Amino acid sequence: MLFDLPDHDTLYAALLARDARYDGQAYVCVASTGIFCRLTCPARKPLARNCSFHPTIAACLQAGFRACKRCHPLQAAASADPAITTLLHALDARPDYRWSEPDITRMGFDPSTIRRSFKRQFGMTFLDMARQRRLRDGFTTLASGKVITAQHDAGFSSPSAFRTAFARLLGCPPSALATDGLLRASWIATPLGDMIAVASTTHLHLLEFIDRTALPTELQALRKASNTSIGIGRTQITDQATAELAAYFNGQSARFQTPLHQHGSSFARAVWAELARIPAGETRSYSAIAQSLDRPEAPRAVARANGANQIALMVPCHRVIGADGALTGYGGGLWRKQRLLEIERQYTSATKATAHVTSR
Repeated sequence: MLFDLPDHDTLYAALLARDARYDGQAYVCVASTGIFCRLTCPARKPLARNCSFHPTIAACLQAGFRACKRCHPLQAAASADPAITTLLHALDARPDYRWSEPDITRMGFDPSTIRRSFKRQFGMTFLDMARQRRLRDGFTTLASGKVITAQHDAGFSSPSAFRTAFARLLGCPPSALATDGLLRASWIATPLGDMIAVASTTHLHLLEFIDRTALPTELQALRKASNTSIGIGRTQITDQATAELAAYFNGQSARFQTPLHQHGSSFARAVWAELARIPAGETRSYSAIAQSLDRPEAPRAVARANGANQIALMVPCHRVIGADGALTGYGGGLWRKQRLLEIERQYTSATKATAHVTSR
């Protein structure tokens, strides 16, 4: 669980000290490199704001981080199963290869057995691990403007297949990305799945989970609303958003201060502003938000504006539920909505505990 670990400062101090007591009990994910390590890793230590800590290897992999090649955090799990060791070595040797079950069979392993072994050790299958690694590597390479290199990093043998896969994710082919675009799309890993952030040098314009069905449509709408092109890369705003998301998932802070630029009608912006006023750990119904806007007849319009929000988490549309207490729809998936609300209840508990201690 996210909050079973000691606090961020304690774990960061353990990382600096290479404290062996935490080996196998906690792992550090470094947002600036996309790598996760043991706390005893001998590599140069990252800045605290770039670190998030997780209790399991599975959590690090599911958040989109790759294993460090200096401290080899996967080795402990792999040593218990020679088949896992062999496949991890094969993946390291050919990270751009499009692995399949016939490949596993040709290596002398039973695919169903391998599937169960990887799920048990890492929380995902070997093929899931390989696919995630290819996709992220390809996306990251695009920041350099080298489309062909990105195609190979993502493991696509033909340019057309890469263009199709990329367009499915971002709603446009790689050639449509401007190297000098005023808006830059970047990849942010979180414990609940990878996100796409689109930012300028001054504001965050979009933040969505990459598996959101409406993401390509949202990106097209953003291009039209901003009347500018979108490139690949990071800005200071992206770095600020990444650090604040890490603090949120680490249980440090549910307050976001990244400057936002939201494209929408005046009513939609009023709804989004009302969402931002809902404290972490609390929820509101669509009708309650309509009442607060002096539009009691407009709960359906509130629901539409809620669904049109393009900045997930920071504009907390996940805190809106049905009048009967049901979770209702969420573009990032109801399972994510439930998990976010569970996470935020921890903030409420911490606030109440602090208030209790203060009042004594």
